[in-house]
Amino acid sequence: MADNTDLWRSVLTGEAPRFRRGRRLRKLIPAAERCKNCHAPFSGIGGLAMRVTGRSRYDRNPRFCHYCLKFCSTHLGGTELELTFLFVDVRGSTALSESMSPAAFSALMNRFYIAATDVLIRADAFIDKFVGDEVLGVFFPAFAGSHPARKAVLAARELLHATGHGTAAGPWLPVGVGVHTGVAYFGTVAGVDGSFSDVTALGESVNVASRIVASAAAGEALISDLAYERAGIDLEDPERRKLEVRGRRESITVYVVRASDRPKSA
Repeated sequence: MADNTDLWRSVLTGEAPRFRRGRRLRKLIPAAERCKNCHAPFSGIGGLAMRVTGRSRYDRNPRFCHYCLKFCSTHLGGTELELTFLFVDVRGSTALSESMSPAAFSALMNRFYIAATDVLIRADAFIDKFVGDEVLGVFFPAFAGSHPARKAVLAARELLHATGHGTAAGPWLPVGVGVHTGVAYFGTVAGVDGSFSDVTALGESVNVASRIVASAAAGEALISDLAYERAGIDLEDPERRKLEVRGRRESITVYVVRASDRPKSA
């Protein structure tokens, strides 16, 4: 298999010349909605033309097109770089499922998926996966711009708002959020036959983010110290905690963000 490491790095950082030129040209085509990756229009006359070229909307993430996912299948591989990860997790989902009918619980989870997807798409995240009662968004420069961690932290607070935390009525679903920044592998993974299976992030940093969200109570977003530093957001008298993370010798400092918190810079 060809070594596509440099290609993936240039694409994920937004530095690939051909990638950048194509995005600029397609952005000139008027459209209300377009692929966040390549700027292919999804609506209007431009959308019709793009569908002919294979750039129709990707159903897993409506801000991306099938052409961009085809790129992944024909350029197997990936690269290591600094990314920011956001996990949002339903608190007490087992108890919730036992307290309502399967149909009602399914409707509630669908509402959660829609709300989480909407927030993450607007925050320019790549929605990596849905795992049961959890959603993972990945933030990198090609999509989220020059301050991915900042967008992730702001999205974490918005996810709390979107699920009703901080409102007089209270949350319609209790969720916790975890945000962490670190080096990870991002690229394709192969199926059992060696062909393209998916695009995802892998590595210790992903695992740390997952363990951070596991420590978040309902209505809390826990932000790792590095993610907080990279975000450049100054909270009023932020609460700090030390977390013991399984598999790591040293504890992790996290900042606690709630729906009511407002950054000084906001």
